[in-house]
Amino acid sequence: MPSTIRTTTLPSGEAVPVLGQGTWKMGEDARRHADEVNALKLGLDLGMTLIDTAEMYASGGAEEVVADAIAGRRDEVFLVSKVLPSNASRTGVPAACEASLRHLRTDRIDLY
Repeated sequence: MPSTIRTTTLPSGEAVPVLGQGTWKMGEDARRHADEVNALKLGLDLGMTLIDTAEMYASGGAEEVVADAIAGRRDEVFLVSKVLPSNASRTGVPAACEASLRHLRTDRIDLY
């Protein structure tokens, strides 16, 4: 399905869609996991390839939903995650980022 979503170019040269998908409230209820994964996959199919999540959403559960949704499609996605303010320290940020990478089952986060 071709994307009709407008993109913007970041200073890095990366083109990202101006409309993305947020994951707040995802990963909180295991009974909704499959529906949440499928919703994100549909968004990807429609061209919403920017996915925004955070370690604080369901204590990493939202990142795990994202991991399942992007499995096999990582190169299509511009992945954003965020650090908890309580982890915003010299040692806390790298540790939180590593935990997010594990939850997301990826080797990189495009914007952190």
